[in-house]
Amino acid sequence: MSTEAKSQTSVTPPKASGRLFVYLAAAFAALGGLLFGYDTGVISGAELFFRNDFTLSTFALEVIVSGVLAGAAVGALTGGRLADLFGRRKLLITTAIIFAAGAILCAAAQSAQMLVAGRIIVGIGIGLSSSTVPVYISEVAPADARGWQVSLFQLAITVGILLAYLVDYAFAQVQGWRWMFGLAVVPAAIFGSGMIFLPESPRWLLRRGCRETAQAMLARIRGTPDIDEELLEIERSLAQAEESGRLSDLLAPSLRSSLVIGIGLAIFQQITGINTVIYYAPVIIQSAGISSASGAILATAGIGLVNVLMTIVSMRLIDRKGRKPLLLAGIAGMVVTLGLLGLVFRMSNHSGALAWLAVLGMMAYVASFAISLGPIFWLLISEIYPLKIRNSAEGLAATFNWGSNLLITLTFLTLVERLGPSWTFWLYGLSAAAAWIFSYYFVPETKGRTLEEIEQFWRTRSSAKPNNRVAPSSSRLS
Repeated sequence: MSTEAKSQTSVTPPKASGRLFVYLAAAFAALGGLLFGYDTGVISGAELFFRNDFTLSTFALEVIVSGVLAGAAVGALTGGRLADLFGRRKLLITTAIIFAAGAILCAAAQSAQMLVAGRIIVGIGIGLSSSTVPVYISEVAPADARGWQVSLFQLAITVGILLAYLVDYAFAQVQGWRWMFGLAVVPAAIFGSGMIFLPESPRWLLRRGCRETAQAMLARIRGTPDIDEELLEIERSLAQAEESGRLSDLLAPSLRSSLVIGIGLAIFQQITGINTVIYYAPVIIQSAGISSASGAILATAGIGLVNVLMTIVSMRLIDRKGRKPLLLAGIAGMVVTLGLLGLVFRMSNHSGALAWLAVLGMMAYVASFAISLGPIFWLLISEIYPLKIRNSAEGLAATFNWGSNLLITLTFLTLVERLGPSWTFWLYGLSAAAAWIFSYYFVPETKGRTLEEIEQFWRTRSSAKPNNRVAPSSSRLS
């Protein structure tokens, strides 16, 4: 038994049973998503004010906004391996500390360079969270509820974004951008404190050789001692794998499709432009005709509320209707709304009516994203990889996600200056059309299948045709 696994034997599970226990574990872990959302969304209002204290060019503003993304790419790339080595729980406690440290540095920044450094530290926390929280939740959730429980992560992201917008609005009158950044310490403290009392993933414990603790934990999670079949299924999955997985394993014929799907969705989630709205919504709204900072931030909060509500809708449907139907419907909505946004900004007279039409268009675009690429990307990359490389593979997908986010965020204001907002939104619309085609032909349906069944599907698929249990005939993977 490894040292890491032994250390988990001292963890006493909460005195909750069955699904209530899983709900508590998923809810506290998802607070990592709330911090993710808060620290990405807070910049949209803060940037209207800290640029008054620091002399900033357009590029310098893009760098400050994008600093969090550079850190997130690093955190996502290393987070998977760290979670495999030290456990999901320990890494998430460390992540909470990193979030708090970055928030304090941003609030205390005396120069643009300090602000960039603080944003990079916050970004590392976001990257670690994005590569670990969905995996942790997926490994404790039952198969029939895994979809909506992993989607708690995305819901928490949207709640964090909305919370950031509301905090921005509350401090807009006094231009209190330091308070906007600094208040992230509060959810970071709650997140870290909650994870201290949560147990480690039973699947990770089994992989580390801590069978008795894993068995007890799985019985607590399921609310019944009758967990022998599930335990044996996990052990069979581990026995078929090497002792330790490597990212190079994804190049094996049986796993190439999952590699393409994870990286493809990671890139498409970003190059369709969602985070230009999250980061620059007040700037976009001001350019559409709403001049006051408070008015622009308030309209942005309305967009954030739509994001939360439609994510809840997605959570209710994702285990009933399936991943793929929601994905295709939502992306189609993104194509249409991006086209309409381009038309709105094509009109030369930016009156108040057109400004609010732009806001409504952005709401519809965010709603389409919130039922599709938003939650379903994070869910699928927590499901489709084998246990031995799950955290590392998800970390790789998250790294591509953050790298694409960095590219889009660093170029958005420059594209608007050179191409205009209309052509910029139309460019994102073309990317969304490509995302729909990719999802139709490559993305499988995983609704209702255990993680071990999905893993077995990839293992047998290279030597036999799909049996339609994971990927129905309408989901062509290659």
